Amino acid sequence: MSDSRAQTKYDIFMTTEAQITDFLTRGVAEVIGGEHLAKQLKAGEAIIVKLGIDPTSPHLHLGHAAVLLKLRDAQELGCKVHFVIGDFTAEIGDTSDKESERPMLSTREVKANLKSYLLQAGKILISRKAKIHYNSRWLKKLSYREILAQANVFSLHQFTERVNIKRRLDAGKRISLRELMYPLMQGYDSVMIGAGLELGATDQKFNILAGRTLQEHYKQRPQGVLLLDLLPSTDGTKMSKSKGNTINVLDEPNDMFGKLMRVHDEHIVQYLYAVTRVPTATVRMYQEALVDGSKGPRDIKMKMAHAVTALIHGAPAADKAASEFVRVFSEKEKPEEIVVFTIVGARAISSVLVEIKFAASKSEARRLIEQQGVKINDVMVTDPEMEVPNGALIQKGKRFFARITK
Repeated sequence: MSDSRAQTKYDIFMTTEAQITDFLTRGVAEVIGGEHLAKQLKAGEAIIVKLGIDPTSPHLHLGHAAVLLKLRDAQELGCKVHFVIGDFTAEIGDTSDKESERPMLSTREVKANLKSYLLQAGKILISRKAKIHYNSRWLKKLSYREILAQANVFSLHQFTERVNIKRRLDAGKRISLRELMYPLMQGYDSVMIGAGLELGATDQKFNILAGRTLQEHYKQRPQGVLLLDLLPSTDGTKMSKSKGNTINVLDEPNDMFGKLMRVHDEHIVQYLYAVTRVPTATVRMYQEALVDGSKGPRDIKMKMAHAVTALIHGAPAADKAASEFVRVFSEKEKPEEIVVFTIVGARAISSVLVEIKFAASKSEARRLIEQQGVKINDVMVTDPEMEVPNGALIQKGKRFFARITK
């Protein structure tokens, strides 16, 4: 991706002080050490800014994109950006936002997951200006003695008072000792790169604070902390790989745009702040228009969806996706490009829906049909055993179309 695709956040009229204020406030839930950070940035100090992501899935989603975009902002302020790929910590598993024990991943699974991480991150980050780390390089080398010395810095009470851990304990659910070690490993990442600021979502607060504690243990200045609000998905809950409700960085432009148009109206402004660099003053204007009713949510959501899609895929792809959305949804027309699938023999619609990946299973296919979510040649399907004729146009919902040949 060319650097111009993820357009510069700051226009040429924004002063350095305004850039710094925007960096420390836009989409931000909490800052620790903000006053010191502001002084460093105003003085032009090249702060080491850290972001770590574990490859527990092959995909980065827009929740990741929000913190990656903030990391790019740090690049534009002259900071030294360090992107830590948690290939070791991904095997262990972070339970910061989990209500049950996360299973360990194998080294092979993690390696498969991280194959395209840099490619995906590079759609937002200026990769050539970032220092890339894999935390297995230092975590695998730690001795039992050093791990025990790190563990001695913390008390069991600190870990068990975390909200989700306490809830699991109260419910009698198992908590492994492995889970309690995760914050030490993330914190040690900060020690190894000498981080001056760590970015993350609000669910990472305990882990990032552990970094501050370990840095003090190793006689380093504790890092600043910048926490972003969690990005809700199209169902209104946290966007999460484990929930499968993500809008992924590698989603095709039309698919990404369509998903963004399903974001709840009350979350439009948060998306504009978090995963676009539409000027803050413009976002505030949109926010006021939503409150006073001078603009409808759909109009502003279209602008949001275009801005996010353009950030990831470029403006021409976003223009085309917006036009396609209007054509298919507003004008009730078929998409210009329809995927063609070849099937063998006589097949029931429930089987075909699974084969063309419109449903994950036959039971899901039947539910779609029961909910009147499937059409063949513009006619609603009511029988899951209906045979799909040659040349049929299958439609799932409003957005998904496929042509069948035999």
